[in-house]
Parts: sequence; structure tokens; C-alpha cells
Amino acid sequence: MANFLQVLTPSNSQLIFIDQQPQMAFGVQSIDRQTLKNNVVGLAKAAKIFNIPTTITTVETDSFSGNTFPELLAVYPEHDILERTSMNSWDDQNVRDALAKNAADGRRKIVVAGLWTEVCNITFALSALHDVTDYEIYMVADASGGTSLDAHKYAMDRMVQAGVIPATWQQVLLEWQRDWARKETYDAVTSLVRDHSGAYGIGIDYAVTHVHGGPERVKHGKRIGPNPAR
Repeated sequence: MANFLQVLTPSNSQLIFIDQQPQMAFGVQSIDRQTLKNNVVGLAKAAKIFNIPTTITTVETDSFSGNTFPELLAVYPEHDILERTSMNSWDDQNVRDALAKNAADGRRKIVVAGLWTEVCNITFALSALHDVTDYEIYMVADASGGTSLDAHKYAMDRMVQAGVIPATWQQVLLEWQRDWARKETYDAVTSLVRDHSGAYGIGIDYAVTHVHGGPERVKHGKRIGPNPAR
């Protein structure tokens, strides 16, 4: 029985990236593409911090879609990439087997980030939930993209109606961390936030230096001035 009221934890989650490839990204209109890539890589680094098993799957790499974002692959240099022909990842047995292997260890909450929301994400989510009734799908809306705002929105709406849980990449990260007293991941998480979380990360830098009196993160030249012009 699925338990959607239980929060994501490092022991109950797994992650799948679907078709994070350039030709798919070219068609994305629902989110700025640089923001999309930032969020995808941030989510990948978050999973790495918490040792979340991660599946990477691609479609028609050589004939159409191109190679997976290098920034994503750099997070997982050792990973195999599961190649498919079907737009629906659930149609590929290698994908099913990878997810099932992780689910056997209690990781039945599947966090998903893919392109496009209205095709590859929704068909995977609906098919997986239909066939394996105790899987739970968490769709990371800001690490996914559609060919228009409407395409993304209505695909998300349809998935939510079917029981998929919408999320953002930072929400997933902070659910995994949960408690700042967990010092074994504290430094890595705050470092990730500084690099990928925009205003939140900028705020952490400010708090460290101007509230707590800590050092700046980088070395730089002397601060010269002011020297009002005469």
C-alpha cells in the first residue's frame, strides 16, 4: 500500500532521470533552459550526497536526441545509461528492472525528472502506477519541462489527478536533509544550496559572513576605496 503521507527520506527514495538530452531540451518552453539544467544538476548532486540510487535513461541518443547533459553525467561518471526506443520508459525492461531492484530495498518512492513532461514523464508515471500499485511517483516539476506552459501544466495536473506527487528539486533536497543537526550531510547540502539555489544560496553566504562573522568562501584581491573623485 502506497504511503503518500510519509516524507521522502534517504532510505525510501530512488531517482530516475528521463531523457535529459539536448534535442529534448531544445523543445522546452515551460521553463528557462539554463534554469532547467541548473535544477537537474542540483537534484543529481543532492541524490549523490544522500546516496540515493539513480537511474539515467535516454531515448534515440544517436539518431535524434543527442547525448545526456554532460553536467549531469559528471555527477555520475560511473553510471550506465539505459537506452530506449520507446517514448515511455516503462516500456523498457532494463528500466523496470533497475527500479524494481531499488524498490526491493524499500525504495518505493520514485523521484522523477524528465523531458518532456507531457510525453515521457506522464506516460512513465501513469504506466508505472498502473502496473505496480505500491510504487509512489514524485514528479520534480522544476527539473522537468514541456513544449509549452500549457503542455507542462496540464500534464502535471493529469498526473496529480492520478496520484502523482508534485515536487521541486529543492523541496526534495530538504526533505532528504530534514534536520540541520544531521551534520554528516550539513556541509555538502549548504554547499549545494550556495551553488544551485539562487536567492537561498546567496542568503546563506550573507548569513555566514555578515551575521556569524565567518570568512568569505573565496580568496580575492584587496578591497580598495572608497575614493571620491575630486
